[in-house]
Amino acid sequence: MTQHPRPLDHLSGKGGPLDRLFIGVAGIIGAGKTTLATALGQHLGLDVHYEPVADNEYLDDFYRDTKRYSFAMQIYLLNRRFQQHQEIIWRGRGGVQDRTIYEDAIFAKTLRDMDLMEPRDYETYVALFRNLSNFMCRPHFIIYLDVSPERSMERIRQRNRPCEAGITLEYLQRLYAGYEEFLKEISLLIPVLRVQWNEFWDVEPLAEAISREYRRSSFLREIAQLA
Repeated sequence: MTQHPRPLDHLSGKGGPLDRLFIGVAGIIGAGKTTLATALGQHLGLDVHYEPVADNEYLDDFYRDTKRYSFAMQIYLLNRRFQQHQEIIWRGRGGVQDRTIYEDAIFAKTLRDMDLMEPRDYETYVALFRNLSNFMCRPHFIIYLDVSPERSMERIRQRNRPCEAGITLEYLQRLYAGYEEFLKEISLLIPVLRVQWNEFWDVEPLAEAISREYRRSSFLREIAQLA
């Protein structure tokens, strides 16, 4: 699902370099990614590409019988997110992605470690992800929403999705630990902005900072190309 916002001229600028900005919003379940992605899209004038939830035909089955459907669920998400990732690149006008393709590996590893995915299925998933990643351009930024598992659990209960009723605090704690390892690796490849998000705050300073840093880095790339 993609939302097309009206850009705010003081941030985006018609035809400016921000029109090509690709931002990934990362975080565990219940972190508030969709809320921030929507706000950033509106502030920066970028399309927002949402996580496939409503039309995810495996979601209910996955939460009902996680071990049986874990591999199918992860392959489904990998395929959908790859399509979404490539769509952002091919359109050439940037976008904000509500959860990145890189994060799916955290969930797959957590499922394997909890004995909810067969080791051979996990290895197949990793091999497929690596093959797909050879064809992917990276986002310009990843914004990681640092939210405690306890706070995420509160938000999950507040939004009251029936399919999420079985999510445990232990699962969220394992995901949080997985994200800590993930950040160490991905930050070597993609700039990561870590934001404390236990409480929502005004998105405008964050949008301004992203705009400023991206324009600066774009300018440096342009100069380097001319040299």
